[in-house]
Amino acid sequence: MKEERLQTISNLFESHEIRSIWNSDEEEYYFSVVDVIGALTDNDYDKSRNYWKWLKSKLNSEGSELVSNTNQLKMKSQKDGKSYLTDVLDTEGILRLIESVPSPKAEPFKMWLASLGSERIDEVFDPEPAIKRAVNYYRKRGYSDK
Repeated sequence: MKEERLQTISNLFESHEIRSIWNSDEEEYYFSVVDVIGALTDNDYDKSRNYWKWLKSKLNSEGSELVSNTNQLKMKSQKDGKSYLTDVLDTEGILRLIESVPSPKAEPFKMWLASLGSERIDEVFDPEPAIKRAVNYYRKRGYSDK
């Protein structure tokens, strides 16, 4: 993946920040695994990271391919704002991950993912919302309208 085509996006799911990257070449989101686990379990970052470490081991021992489908991309840390390699999965992988984490929030999370995907599909047919989102994004980052 070309690094310049990747942009970290922070989305909120029930007040949990989910770091994601939109890869415009592949037209695919990549989501931080630890952030998703935190949102599903209401755990803090360290507990979610430990859960993911345990789950990876369990899935590997069961022969699951989910762990081998995990990529690492640089994302800004929620703690110190620096960029670190972070385990990420695409949308299909995240849906498989959700099936592995017992949580009553699984279905609402799936609906949230579907709404993100729907927004992007809608923008293919009408790019105006994407342009408005980009303009607002640049304004939030302090760029002028010029």
